[in-house]
Amino acid sequence: MVKQFLRLKLTLLANAFRRGPLVASAMGLVLIYSAVLFVIAITAVADLRTTTAEVAGATLVVFGSAVLVGFLVMPLGWNADDALDPRRFAYLPLSRLTLAALLLLVGAISIPTVMLVGLTIAQIVAWSGTLASALVSVLSGLIVIGTAVVGARLASLVAARYLSTRRLRESFGIVAVTLVVASLPIAVMLALADYQSQVLPVIRRLAAALEWTPLGAAFSAPASAAAGDTGDVVGKLAIALGFLAVLAACWYFLLGFVLSRPERSAVETYRSGLGWFRLMPATPLGAVAARSLSYWARDARYFVALAAIPIIPIGMVAALLVGGIGADVIAWIPVPVMCLFLGWSAHNDVAHDNTALWTHVSAHTRGSDDRWGRIVPNLLVGIPLAVMGSILTVVIVGNGEALPGLIGLSLCVLFAGLGVSSVSSAAFPYAAPLPGHGAFIQPQALVSNAATVQSFTFALSTLFAVPVLAIVLFNPFTTLQPNWAAFIVGVPLGLLVLVIGVYWGGRIMVRRGPELLALSSQN
Repeated sequence: MVKQFLRLKLTLLANAFRRGPLVASAMGLVLIYSAVLFVIAITAVADLRTTTAEVAGATLVVFGSAVLVGFLVMPLGWNADDALDPRRFAYLPLSRLTLAALLLLVGAISIPTVMLVGLTIAQIVAWSGTLASALVSVLSGLIVIGTAVVGARLASLVAARYLSTRRLRESFGIVAVTLVVASLPIAVMLALADYQSQVLPVIRRLAAALEWTPLGAAFSAPASAAAGDTGDVVGKLAIALGFLAVLAACWYFLLGFVLSRPERSAVETYRSGLGWFRLMPATPLGAVAARSLSYWARDARYFVALAAIPIIPIGMVAALLVGGIGADVIAWIPVPVMCLFLGWSAHNDVAHDNTALWTHVSAHTRGSDDRWGRIVPNLLVGIPLAVMGSILTVVIVGNGEALPGLIGLSLCVLFAGLGVSSVSSAAFPYAAPLPGHGAFIQPQALVSNAATVQSFTFALSTLFAVPVLAIVLFNPFTTLQPNWAAFIVGVPLGLLVLVIGVYWGGRIMVRRGPELLALSSQN
C-alpha cells in the first residue's frame, strides 16, 4: 500500500506539468525562481556559522518561525480541493492509524518540504561550531520537519472540511495575497536598512518574544546549547515536541471525525422578505442603493475585494516603523489610505452589473439617481470609518490636535475618490468578472484598458489629498491652526469633487446607457 500511495503522489506532482505548454512553462519558471531563492537562503543560513551564537539564534528564530507559519497557514487556502483528501480513501481496507501514517508520508513528498529539509541541513552547518549545538540542531531540525508536515496536513484537512465553499476560499486568498503584497515594503526597507544598527535590533526583539513559543522553541534550542544552558535546551525541546504531539493528535482525531461523517455540501438558504429594499426609500435612488448594498453582502466580487482594504495599510505602517518613522507621521496613513481605497473601489462598478444594468436603462433611471445609489454603501461605511478611525488613531498616538486634520483628509480622499469613480465607471468601464464568478477570475477581452483606468483614477483620487497635506505641512493661514484649516478645506473640497463627479457621471450614464449595457452584458 505504501508503494501505491507513493506512486499516486509522484503522479500528482508530474501532472502539474501536463496541463498545457503555458502552465508547464509557468511551473518551470516558478521552480527556477524557487531554486534561486532556495540557494540564497541555505547559503545565508550556513553563513551564520561565522557570526556569534546570539545573532545566529535570533535570526533563525525569527525567519524559522515565519517559515513554520507558512506551512501551518497557507494550506488553508491552497488545498481546499486536496487530491489527497482522506475522504477519498475511506473505502480502502485501512485502519485510521495506517491511513494517517500513509497520508503523512506522501504529504512529506513536496517541493516545500524538500526546501525545508535543505534549510534544516544548512541550520546544522550553522551550529556545527560545537558538538552540543550540532546535536541539538539535528534533533530540533527533525522536530521542525515533523511539525511542518503534520501541520500542513492538518491545515489541508481543516480547509477541505470547513473551508470548502468558494466564498471562504476567496476570502482567505485575498487576505493572503494582500499580506504578501503589503509585506513587500517591509522587505524593501529591510534590504536597504543597515543590518547591524537597524535590522538586528528588531530581529532581537522579535526573537525574544518567539523563542519560548511553539513556533520558535525548536529554532532557539541550538543557541541555548551553544551557550551551555542545558535547562533552556530541555525546556524548549519539550515545548517543540509537545506542539508536534498536539498537532499529531489533532490530525489523528480530526481524520477519524472526517471519515465517519459525510462530506459537507453547499446548502442553498433562502430568506423571506425584501432585505435592503424594505429599508431603503421607495425611490429610484433607494432601489439602486438597496441593490448595491445587497451586492456588497452577497457578491464575492465585491466583498472579497473590500476585505483587502483594512489590510493594505498594515504593510505600509510596518515598513515605516522598521524605517524608524515617528508615530506622529504614521498616524496620517491608515485611515486616509483605507478611505482612499474605499472611494476608488467603485471606479468600475457599472461593468460588474452585467445584464442587470438593463433595469436601469429600461426604466429611464436618472443618471444622478444611479450614481448616488451606487455609492451609498461606500458612504455608509466610509464616513463612520473616517470619523471613528481618526478618533481611535489620535487616542493611540496621543496627539489630539491632529484629529480635525485627519478627519478632513480622510473625508476628502473618500469623497474625491467616489466623485472620480462616478465619472470613471460610466466613461471608462472595462471587462469585469461575471456575476457568480470569483474576484480573481480574469474575464476574456480582446483589448483591455484596465491598467490605464485603474492607474489614472487612483492617481487622480490621490491628487486631491495634496492641498490638505500642504495645509498641514506649510500652514498658509496665519490665524488658523493647520489641522482645523485642513478640515475646513478638505471636507468642502471632497464634497465639491463628489457632487461634480456624480452629476457629470450621471449625464454620461444617460447618454451612453445602451452602449454601457452592451459592454457590461458581453463581459
